[in-house]
Amino acid sequence: MATGATVYTFEIDLADADRQVYETLSLRVARHPSESLEYLVTRVLAYSLEWEDGIAFSTGGLSNPDEPAITVADLTGAIRVWIEIGSPDASRLHKASKAAPRVVVYTHKGAERLASRFQL
Repeated sequence: MATGATVYTFEIDLADADRQVYETLSLRVARHPSESLEYLVTRVLAYSLEWEDGIAFSTGGLSNPDEPAITVADLTGAIRVWIEIGSPDASRLHKASKAAPRVVVYTHKGAERLASRFQL
C-alpha cells in the first residue's frame, strides 16, 4: 500500500524591512512520499523569501515536472517569477527563462553540485 502525503503546518512571521513586507503566513504544505524533508523546508523558505501578491506553490507538485515548484503570477495569470527548488538542468532553466522574466533557483543540497553542472 502506498504511503500518502504528510501535511505540515507552518506559522511564519515575515518581516522584510527592505521591501516593506510585514505578513503572518499560515501555510499548510503537503510533503509527497518521494520528497525529502530538506526539499520541503527549502520550498517553504523560498516561498517566504519570495513572498508577494500572486505567489503560489505549483498545483501539480512533484507529479508534474513541467511546472516550477513555486510561481508568482500577475492579475492576468501570466507568470512573472519562476522559482525552482533543487538542481535543475540547463534545458529546464532555458525553458523557465522563456516563460518568465525572472527565474530563481533555491538549492537544497550542496551548491557545488549545481556549479559543477554548469561549470561555474
